[in-house]
Amino acid sequence: MLALVTGASSGIGLQYATQLARDYHTDLLLVSNQEEEQKQVAADLAAKYGVKTIALYADLSKQDAAEQLHQYCLDNNLIVDILVNNAGVFFFNPYCETSMKRIELMLNLHMITVAKLTRLFGEDMVNRQLTEEEKAQKLCGKPRQKGYILNMSSMSAWMAMPGIQTYNATKAFIYNFSKSLWYELRPKGVNITVMTPGAVDTELFGLAPNLRRLAVNLTVAIPPEKLVKRALRKMFRGKKTDMPGVINHLCTPILKHTPDWLVFLAIKLVGKFQK
Repeated sequence: MLALVTGASSGIGLQYATQLARDYHTDLLLVSNQEEEQKQVAADLAAKYGVKTIALYADLSKQDAAEQLHQYCLDNNLIVDILVNNAGVFFFNPYCETSMKRIELMLNLHMITVAKLTRLFGEDMVNRQLTEEEKAQKLCGKPRQKGYILNMSSMSAWMAMPGIQTYNATKAFIYNFSKSLWYELRPKGVNITVMTPGAVDTELFGLAPNLRRLAVNLTVAIPPEKLVKRALRKMFRGKKTDMPGVINHLCTPILKHTPDWLVFLAIKLVGKFQK
């Protein structure tokens, strides 16, 4: 099996690459805009777990990035069994003070490229014919599917929060897009899963180290290795969507009905917790 993981040079993406190689013995096509880091990750995983790895540099925020990546796979006879759309960015900024370049970057990376990669590789998966050996294989106790797609949304998809207005809107797109496609692709032998975690203990959100430790200890934030282990298990079992953490489930209804005064208070406080 071959897994394509975007944003695999660090953070959550690195965990996806590591656990797919270690726990599922999956060959890897790792895609990132961090060229040197990606090469090192690919070399380390190949040496440690005996899987084939390819490190591919790509700027996935470009309009035609998905088409170029798909063509690369066609040109090199690479059949992608697992697509993990993980690449993402985060910034906290008033919308009218955010440059058009940064807005376009986030919209392209979180929505355009994710939608295109899902379309291109999803069609390939649907049209695949499994061999008898592949049909006999089982992952997490379930029969082998034609393909798996894992998209990363966020609990912020339910938040109306100034400062992350573009981020949470794109995550809402990923969530609804993926849930809708589950109904289309599942009967055709392709499973698509969308994860909606709350805070994850990575550098993406720019929190100070002491606050990151506190968030993990209070179970407000989840370590990336724990999140990924759960996400892969849910994906292989055919789960449509998953949100880790009891606290997150309890908070979601509150987020949907947050009073305006509390939102205005939050916007004043958030900046103090960033580096």
